[in-house]
This record gives sequence, structure tokens and C-alpha cells, in this order.
Amino acid sequence: MSGPHERLSQADLFAPAPLLLADDEHGLIRYTPGFLAPGEAAACFDFLHANAAWHGERRQMYEREVDTPRLLASYLLDATLPPLLAALHARVEAAVQARFSHVGLNLYRDERDSVAPHNDHLSELQPGQPIALVSLGATREMVIRQKLPPRRAWHLPLQAGSLLLMSYATQLHYDHGIPKQGSAVGPRISLAFRARSAAPASRGRYARPAGD
Repeated sequence: MSGPHERLSQADLFAPAPLLLADDEHGLIRYTPGFLAPGEAAACFDFLHANAAWHGERRQMYEREVDTPRLLASYLLDATLPPLLAALHARVEAAVQARFSHVGLNLYRDERDSVAPHNDHLSELQPGQPIALVSLGATREMVIRQKLPPRRAWHLPLQAGSLLLMSYATQLHYDHGIPKQGSAVGPRISLAFRARSAAPASRGRYARPAGD
């Protein structure tokens, strides 16, 4: 692939091997379609959609507060995890060879839900540790954009059961977001596994989530 803006082909999306988007001094971005088999991905989606402690949040937008355009939940990755989520946590850690302390969940209910381009706050992450993102449910496009020239950008349809790995350095050099869609789409759940530098504010044992 070449050029500053890249849309992945069907061959790329259904390739059996991980797809390496970037691997240089600005960080590593690797996409693995089919990390979970279709039945496993569907079972995870159904369980989390029905059982996670989904909640909405408010944010400041110019001079008023508005609803965050998605629902959120989060877990500490400890011994109290539901078995299905504990098994997924172990598989992700084995696949990316990293340890995580929290998982943030995002529920995009339909095409109107989104998250603006952003990068994770490095002060909240353990230095050098990556972020691993598992997608469930409907396919939604993530736009990953380099902050400085040549401003490479990928329009990446995140499929159910896929795994996206972004290294610590990518949060310095890239933004990522999920834009709204113009056509109808079903619900999607993302699970963002992170190694946090310290336990953030929580609701019970739920940690403060971040969007992806």
C-alpha cells in the first residue's frame, strides 16, 4: 500500500496473517482479523451487551454539556472477572506478549455513536506498554492519522473478532477515532486493554474508561 490515505482492500481484511500497518520509530500498528472465531466473537458480544455495567457520561462541548455519543463500562483485570472476559484477557495477553491492568468497554449503539480523533494520555499508561483493541458486533471504521507530515492515514474497518495492537509510541505520533456513519449499522462493542500507571477514579471496581 502507498500514499498518505489508505483504505484496506478485501484481500487485506480477510488475510489469515496479521497486517502490519506501521513499524518504525513512530510506533507499531498491527491488525489481526479473525483473532476470535465468529462464534466466539458473537458469544462475547452477547454476554457483554447484556451484562456489562453500561453507563453514559457528559462532556463539555464549547459552552454546554452534552452526552458522550456512546455507552461505557470498564473492568479491573483481577480475579473477580467473569470467566468469559477472563479467558479473553488471557488470550490477548498471550497474543501480544504484554500485561494489562484494565479494560475499557465502549458500546456504539448505532451509526450515530462515535469517538472523536484522540490519543491516549501517556501519563495514565505504563511507559512502553501497548494498547490492544478487540472488536465485537458490527464493523465500524477506525481512522488512524499521523499527526505530522507526511500525515499518513488508514481507514480501517474493524471487524468482529479482530485485534488491533498499537504500541505506546503511537500515542505520541498518531490520533485514532471512530467517525459517525451515514448509513444504518448495528451495535458494536470495543474492548481496549491497557496497562495503567495508577488506578484511576472508579465506580466500585469499575475503572474510568477511555474511548476507542
